[in-house]
Amino acid sequence: MMAIDDILENFELFDDWEDRYRFVIDLGRELTPFPEAERTEDNRVRGCTSRVWLTSRLEGSPRHLFLEGDSDAHIVKGLVAILLSIYSGKTPVEVLQIDARAILAKLGLEAHLSPMRTNGLFSMVERIRAIAADYALDSGVTA
Repeated sequence: MMAIDDILENFELFDDWEDRYRFVIDLGRELTPFPEAERTEDNRVRGCTSRVWLTSRLEGSPRHLFLEGDSDAHIVKGLVAILLSIYSGKTPVEVLQIDARAILAKLGLEAHLSPMRTNGLFSMVERIRAIAADYALDSGVTA
């Protein structure tokens, strides 16, 4: 998975949004294959027009949150990849401290996505934050 700083850097290299969209779609193609068994209603993100699934696990000491995701729409799958590059591998507390809106604003996505896609993107952000908050609460850590 490409680091968010590398994604930001690559985005600046493209002159037009057609190329940026292709790049986002390519990011989605690089996601780890998502297990069919994980495409459940419990893992589905509400608020997305496309179908989006997210799973999470904690590993290591200190505990780090690792996320996997998928979508049935190419561009949305790329957006999932961007969010995973922002959040996955961080501690739950670090996840809660990240300002995803500011990072996504640097990419300029909000101005170039449909309102429905933008709502879905921020539904994914909220789902990831809720997952991190639950893990932080379970471990007795507060942000």
